[in-house]
Amino acid sequence: MDSGPTESRRRFLLSGAAAAAGLTLGAMEPAFAQSLPPTPECKDGNEPTLRQTEGPFYQPRSPERWDLIDAGMKGQILTVSGLVLTRNCKPVAGALIDIWQADDEGEYDNSGFRLRGHMFADAEGRYRFRTIVPAPYPGRTPHIHVKVQAPRRPVLTTQLYFPGAPGNRRDGLFRRELLLRMAGGAGERLGSFDFVLNLT
Repeated sequence: MDSGPTESRRRFLLSGAAAAAGLTLGAMEPAFAQSLPPTPECKDGNEPTLRQTEGPFYQPRSPERWDLIDAGMKGQILTVSGLVLTRNCKPVAGALIDIWQADDEGEYDNSGFRLRGHMFADAEGRYRFRTIVPAPYPGRTPHIHVKVQAPRRPVLTTQLYFPGAPGNRRDGLFRRELLLRMAGGAGERLGSFDFVLNLT
């Protein structure tokens, strides 16, 4: 492969976090770009994102929404953005991203759709959602459940984790490869993660 397409993909990925953040953060985009580490270089033949268990609390038919925060909800605000890519670094337009998680007390809503929702990646594979940082669920470190699906293709089910969480060392499901890249402090947190689907 010549260097032209490869360099284009590298530039695309290195700007991915900031571009995805720009979908929702507007004026905060420069701060996001400067605070988060750059997205690792994507190479042809990249390993797909690790699969993980769905767990017992998944509910189908979640509402389509990027903002999962309801009025009066407690917890530290978190905005996550990134890219959905194939193994050879091509964006997956229209990919479905379905999210569910515990609240700031480590509890799941199993009767409604609190902290549940789905959205679709744009034409360049970018996605974003706004939520809160989940508390640890009994026996688990803080995590966010995700299903990602390219149109008419198999579903990737996985979980995202938080760097530095004390429970990471004790959680048998925790994997470093699924860590969010995080920025921000006591106020709103910013996170980034790029999903790589087993597609070419």
